Order: sequence, then structure tokens, then C-alpha cells
Amino acid sequence: MTSQTSQASTADNGVNVAALLGAREALSTSPAAAAFKWRAVSEWQRGTHTRTTIDGFHGLGGEQKHRQSFQFDTDHPEVFASEDHGATPVEMVLVGLAGCLSAGVAAVAQNRNIQLRSVKATLEADMDLRGILGVDANVRNGFDGVKVHFDIDADASAAEIDALVAQSQKRSAVFDIVTNPTDVSVTAKKR
Repeated sequence: MTSQTSQASTADNGVNVAALLGAREALSTSPAAAAFKWRAVSEWQRGTHTRTTIDGFHGLGGEQKHRQSFQFDTDHPEVFASEDHGATPVEMVLVGLAGCLSAGVAAVAQNRNIQLRSVKATLEADMDLRGILGVDANVRNGFDGVKVHFDIDADASAAEIDALVAQSQKRSAVFDIVTNPTDVSVTAKKR
């Protein structure tokens, strides 16, 4: 069934599109409020294990807080002579990309009145570890490429689903971060 045959009912994918469109309108006239600063604070635990806390951020012209703090543990698997206390940092990049693209699919579907039943994203990223291990200076440290595949069950045609995914990709902050160069500054100070 296509979304045209389901227009009599309103899709409910759990996304408040009216609020999103209202925010877009408000921020288009107030660029300063649209300037956000996201923060993460990490603390090394032991070995290759790090715990990162997400709590507050700056946006809408002031300091904001999440309803609760979130903690994420990263580590490396035992095959890397580590203790495997969490996903690897590169896997967390895939988590961010999957979450951002999937949220976009839900928001776009809601805006287009397409009812979703399920959205599953499978991500794979190839990496040659000789780069990060210093074995071969000609091998890059990061991903060689990332593949994202969606399986979507929705009241929509294949073309409408392709359009949902394309629009999600077009507006995804994480997709942009992963696919375009981003200036990163790293500093340190002795305590």
C-alpha cells in the first residue's frame, strides 16, 4: 500500500513534526539561537577502557541539560589484548550514524504521513588495522568505507522509501561529519 492510499489516517511514528517545523521556522529568524555546542567529557579508566559522560550542551542562546546524564564505555576487544568493557570508538561512530539516519527516516516519514512499522539499519565499515598499529604508513587509520543498508517496512512504495532514506541522508549531521572534513583541534595540559 502506498502513502496515497493511507492518507485518510495520520501516521504516528512518534515524531512531533509540528514542533520540528516550528523550531526550523524560529531558528531561521534567529541564527544565534541555532548555534549549538555539543559536549562530551571522557575519563580514562584502565588499559584501553574510557568512560564518556554526556550531560549538558549550549543551544538556543544558553546552557541546556539533558533530562539525565548518559554514560558510554569504549574499549577494545580481547583480540586486541584489551578487556572489552565496551564497544570500540569506531563502532560508536557507526552507532551515531545509524541513530542519526534512522531518526531522520522517522521524522521525514512522519512529515510525509507515511506510517512506519519497522526500520532496521545495518552498518559495516572496512578498516585495515596496519595503519593505526603503525605497521604501514601508507594505510589510513580510519575507515576505508562505510556501507549502510536499511530494511524498512512501511505503508509506502519502494520509491517513497528510497526518498525517505535520501532525505534523511541529506539532512543527517552525522552523515555530514563522517563524509566531509571537519576541523578538529586537540590540545593537552599537564595537571
